[in-house]
Amino acid sequence: MNKTDLVDAPYLRTDLPEFRPGDTVKVHVRVVEAGRERIQVFQGVVIRRQGGGLQETFTVRKISFGVGVERTFPLHSPSIGKLEVVSRGHVRRAKLYYLRERRGKKARIRERRLGDEELAAIAAAEAERAAAGNAAAADDEASESDEAVETDEAVETPETPDAEALEVEAPDADTADAADVPAAETSVDEAPAADAGAETEPSEAEIQG
Repeated sequence: MNKTDLVDAPYLRTDLPEFRPGDTVKVHVRVVEAGRERIQVFQGVVIRRQGGGLQETFTVRKISFGVGVERTFPLHSPSIGKLEVVSRGHVRRAKLYYLRERRGKKARIRERRLGDEELAAIAAAEAERAAAGNAAAADDEASESDEAVETDEAVETPETPDAEALEVEAPDADTADAADVPAAETSVDEAPAADAGAETEPSEAEIQG
């Protein structure tokens, strides 16, 4: 196993059926045009399947108006909406390049009849892939939930002022008021002093008398 297989594992698709060269398939491709998405169906014979892992591709060939058209798709690409197996072919090669030189009846592929054992094996393989995909999705959800819990714990809640701090601030206000009171008293005391000075001065009547 390569080191990159662990990184590619979450991106492998498990919802595609089992197929091989010689099978006739319908590939539902997502096409985006002018901001709109539509599904385009490409039906043909699988003439090649190569690569492995996330880089695996397959080539589908069809005859359109007498002209052979081939298209290569990445197997695990999200642009493939759905893949349907129309029929299974009986061939003895992995690469069916000889179909490019044949026309009409010569290009036909004999259909392969599946027995009960083969159908059971295919169903078991698809079930295993689906289970692996569900397990990987569950692991991803669990890791995301753990990260969310860690981020919630990392967020610090704002500290509320304690009652003792409020009680300590109250005397400061009282001392400020007390400091203002003596200033007012001194201004009041200065007024009688001025009156006393006015009474000691002799009046004009007393001087004339």
